[in-house]
Amino acid sequence: MNDFLVAVGLMAVLEGLLYAAAPSLMRKGIRQMLEASDVWLRTGGIAAMAVGVAVIWAVRGG
Repeated sequence: MNDFLVAVGLMAVLEGLLYAAAPSLMRKGIRQMLEASDVWLRTGGIAAMAVGVAVIWAVRGG
């Protein structure tokens, strides 16, 4: 549970950093996501999850 909370906190820090460093770029990205198809968003989400699992597996010594 501790690792989960650390991961959620780190995710919030990274997302906040993106909004603080490049708000116009984030706004542009959100607009593009709103216009994207469900298939494209689903594929991107699955790819992001796969990369995340691979990173966790590599770090934890899978």
